[in-house]
Amino acid sequence: MKKYNPQAVEAKWQRIWEDERSFRADERAEREKYYLLVMFPYPSGRIHMGHVRNYAIGDAMARHKRLSGCEVLQPMGWDAFGMPAENAAIAQKRHPKAWTHDNIATMRNELKSMGLAYDWSREFATCDPDYAHWEQVLFLKLYEKGLIDRKLSFVNWDPVDQTVLANEQVIDGKGWRSGAVVQRKELSQWFLRITRYADELLEGIATLPGWPETVRTMQTNWIGKSHGVEFAFAIDGEEGTLPVYTTRPDTIMGVTFCSIAPEHPLAARVAERNPQAAAFIAECQQTGTSEEALERLEKKGFFTGLHAIHPLTGEKVPIFIANFVLMSYGTGAVMAVPAHDQRDFEFARAHDVPIRVVIQPVGAPLDPDTMTEAWTGPGWLVNSGEFTDLENEVAKKTVAERFEALGIGRATVQYRLRDWGISRQRYWGNPIPFIHCPSCGVVPVPVADLPVPLPEDILDLLGQPGNPLERHPTWKQVSCPTCGQAARRETDTMDTFMESSWYFLRYCSPDLKTAPLDTARVNHWMPVDQYVGGVEHAVLHLLYARFFHKALRDVGEVACDEPFTRLLTQGMVRKDTHRCPEHGWRYPRETLEREGRLLCAECEAPIVIGRNEKMSKSKHNVVDPNDLIQGYGADTARVFMLFAAPPEQDLEWNDSGVDGAWRFLNRIWRVVWQIVERAPGVPPARAMPEAPAARALRGKIHETIDKVTRDMGRHQFNTAIAAVMELINAGSLFLNQAGEGALSSEEAATLREMAETVVILMNPFAPHLTAELWEEALAMPGRLHAARWPMVDPEALVRETVTVVVQVNGKLRARIAMPADAPSAEQERLALADPNVQPHLADKTVVKMVTLPGKLINIVVKP
Repeated sequence: MKKYNPQAVEAKWQRIWEDERSFRADERAEREKYYLLVMFPYPSGRIHMGHVRNYAIGDAMARHKRLSGCEVLQPMGWDAFGMPAENAAIAQKRHPKAWTHDNIATMRNELKSMGLAYDWSREFATCDPDYAHWEQVLFLKLYEKGLIDRKLSFVNWDPVDQTVLANEQVIDGKGWRSGAVVQRKELSQWFLRITRYADELLEGIATLPGWPETVRTMQTNWIGKSHGVEFAFAIDGEEGTLPVYTTRPDTIMGVTFCSIAPEHPLAARVAERNPQAAAFIAECQQTGTSEEALERLEKKGFFTGLHAIHPLTGEKVPIFIANFVLMSYGTGAVMAVPAHDQRDFEFARAHDVPIRVVIQPVGAPLDPDTMTEAWTGPGWLVNSGEFTDLENEVAKKTVAERFEALGIGRATVQYRLRDWGISRQRYWGNPIPFIHCPSCGVVPVPVADLPVPLPEDILDLLGQPGNPLERHPTWKQVSCPTCGQAARRETDTMDTFMESSWYFLRYCSPDLKTAPLDTARVNHWMPVDQYVGGVEHAVLHLLYARFFHKALRDVGEVACDEPFTRLLTQGMVRKDTHRCPEHGWRYPRETLEREGRLLCAECEAPIVIGRNEKMSKSKHNVVDPNDLIQGYGADTARVFMLFAAPPEQDLEWNDSGVDGAWRFLNRIWRVVWQIVERAPGVPPARAMPEAPAARALRGKIHETIDKVTRDMGRHQFNTAIAAVMELINAGSLFLNQAGEGALSSEEAATLREMAETVVILMNPFAPHLTAELWEEALAMPGRLHAARWPMVDPEALVRETVTVVVQVNGKLRARIAMPADAPSAEQERLALADPNVQPHLADKTVVKMVTLPGKLINIVVKP
């Protein structure tokens, strides 16, 4: 028996796979296609345990599908543009391009050390000139289709990264990367008209049963389709009207004030004649434009001195400029009903505005003087004139019909979804291919002149306030392609989510040099059959990618409607935190253990062990994947990651779990070699043996094949590995019971079948070890990755006996082996007669017997 040396084995097979191009995908193959994709990484410089887990999950799926007879496409690339790279390069006084490519080289080697079955021939980085070129071509195609425009808009401005953020990139009122409090700023921006696809994006969610329900719900809520009524208030003493949109026409009689966005035209008119109003509007600019950011604000307002006239009652209600009203949603003005809207309620309490209850819930009358929060649930209308006593859902329709009959409003639909602003004021991004001409306006760069490259001589301009491309002395100077006079390039670059919105399509034909996509090859591979990535991308990358895919469909680049058939969102990797009272967070290597106590290695103070949290450098609770791979091997890292928790759940790091995975792989190695030495040159069993022990072992082999196959289809890798562990235990026990003597032909054949089965079933999880055993121990022809997944022999699953649990009044009293085909009455007779059960029936009357045939019998007795 050879000693298991993971470093040597893994280096050997990684070299073979690369030299033989083992995992190159060929769309000409006649096998069923299977496109497996894990979200590509940002090249930060080093892989972390989250990467190890994600890519181990994806690779297990891909290898299983390849063994099952599919032609698998599993590519890898790099999401390489973006502000983080630019900021890191500035800090290191390096060019972002050099920093990015150095990181890619490092991470590529680290990923290759994991033995991932990637088609590396399709690799690209989104910052590659070729990829940027074709993205600019697609940008112009969408512009010609009317799906891109440029307009003045209030945007989320990150004061640290000095760039615009989409609403989806504002988390808790802060920039998703910098963490800075986002501000409101008016700029001319480029937008992709995602709102044109709002209904299709919403309806398409129902066609994605392979997606987690949480993600589908998040996208549904983000699109936010609502039905309501649009009408206008007259303004007392002012020309014009105040249009509003409401989803709650049933509360129309509860309006006690109106609120308008700081950017509303009426607010601007008030500010022209009132310096205090102008100051309040300026204060409001220090907050972002997302609903999430505004939801958390203290509700502030400024009374304009104006009153709106209620369209049904003629009542005059005050108009406030409010910091929580968005100009981009609806009309930028709100009819405020504080009794039945929480934001309005908080505002009314803060500004001493009347609260009028117009919907009473059943059984719990509301008193506006004592209410502590708004009532937003169902009920019956009160204090509502002609609508009083209507159920509120009925009232919504009745009020809408009344407004339409009077000619003062109409039923309409609104969406929470806003157009996607893609302008970014940074260097390290893909230039937007447009030119600003003083005579011709904004004109596209001719396709023949693409790509628009980034200037290389930029280092001295990075790290200063504002857009580096705007400050470049020559790059932006260009002639107008229409009239020829002096003009300037667009200096904004594209949001990095543009690159990740079509990379999965480019993987289908990355070698194409004449167009963005080879439509025939794209249509062969698409849609992606299984996508793997974090749930944090639910309304960022995943929503944008769905939209971009549909837009490219409509310009003839792809045929299918949705890009990703199935989606798996993996959990995080978590670990305990260690903190020294004197020196703060400690890495594991910065601690020492003495007499069962964990101490700080620097001052030997007792370490405070904190809660289990997501691995992060800030908390120092990270484990370096390279240390794990160098110490135990990549297969141990993969098996631990896949066995420790189901992929959708968080994984809690456990050093003993790593040791357990290492011991398990060594045991596989030993058992397979023992079988080869005890049964050299023996073919595997193909039928059920006569000997009872061999029959039982072959039954276990095929039960394991059946379970692992089903578990792989459900992505339950932990239970699949556990099933192989049980089979190894059964095989070891069989070997021990067989003794040192010669094995019978049946025994040898059954053990050989077990060895081949274990090696194939474990290949998706431990590809190096199994490839070595396949070739060196089992001496099988051909490479393991080109073998076929084992088939279940139905005869082997026929169980001759079953173990039935016997209870008396719910308490376990015996486990009895019974004939599997015994009728229920016979199983009950055997249970009653069992010597372990009899003492618990003495002097008692059997009332009834509850039987699950072949599984459980519960005997109910009484004195």
